Amino acid sequence: MKQRNMKTPYWGIVLLLFVLVLAACGNNSAEKQNSSALPTTTEAPAESTEPTDVSAATKKVTTIHGDVEIPTRPQRIVTDDYLGALIALDVIPIGTPGLHLKNLYFAEALAGIEDIGAYGNSSIEKIIDLQPDLIITSENDETKYNLLSKAAPTISVPYGQLKNAHEELNYFGELLGREAEATAWLADYDKRVAEAKSKVDKAIPPDATFTIFEDTDKAVYVYGDNFGRGGQPVYQALGRTPPSSIAAEIMEKQYKEISLEVLADYAGDYIILTSDSKTLEDYKQDPIWNTLDAVKNDHLYVWKEERSWYYDPIAVLSQTEELAAWISGE
Repeated sequence: MKQRNMKTPYWGIVLLLFVLVLAACGNNSAEKQNSSALPTTTEAPAESTEPTDVSAATKKVTTIHGDVEIPTRPQRIVTDDYLGALIALDVIPIGTPGLHLKNLYFAEALAGIEDIGAYGNSSIEKIIDLQPDLIITSENDETKYNLLSKAAPTISVPYGQLKNAHEELNYFGELLGREAEATAWLADYDKRVAEAKSKVDKAIPPDATFTIFEDTDKAVYVYGDNFGRGGQPVYQALGRTPPSSIAAEIMEKQYKEISLEVLADYAGDYIILTSDSKTLEDYKQDPIWNTLDAVKNDHLYVWKEERSWYYDPIAVLSQTEELAAWISGE
């Protein structure tokens, strides 16, 4: 009797569990059927605000030091040269050597640009402090270039590689994504240079020769068409030539130290002369200079280094108009 009473509740529990399992299976089957009847939807991902092509933020530029990856739109540029070209493109760097900060031809654009030290010997510490995202340099020395490239991506364009305003503006226009600005600036440049050249061509004979000199306390130098002191305005923009006897030499070397004894051998019909210590009247009274035909005929133009040294596109344009006004007698 006791055994029977013990078995009865056991089987009752088993039967109850079996019923519950059947009910649960039925519910699950119904849920599956209901679920399969619903449409499956995939929520569209939110539109990303990030650029789809990350590589568009940078580009590779081939240089004498190999390929360099730079920002397509750099915001913090340090340059030890080519300042005038950047300003012509409406690009204002954050740092440049003190010598460039004295450039009178675009003084109004220099506010806020930091001095990075002496020209040709910039302070790498100062450059690093400025946190540039691009460095533009004319430095060709491997050691100095490597120091600069550790501070930021560095583009080296050695001095003389870009030979005129067109090459300079087109190169940096493409480098910095400012092609439209370069085209517009050069169109105005060409127009104004043509006007200046027309004045000169009407005023003097086509075969009149020109020489570019610099007179310092220690020596006299003669210059070619791509080394400042008026070479670009006279020989490139105005299309004038040096005496044939010296043309090949100075155009190849670009500058040469000469003695006063051979001064007459290099002097053209017109002389553009840089001197920080002497004036036009001083040269008219000088026993050597006053023997030159250019001095005798008032074909000598004397200016200071602060105006003749610079050879950027903005300076060259201003110098061209200045010299054209003098030559044409305006």
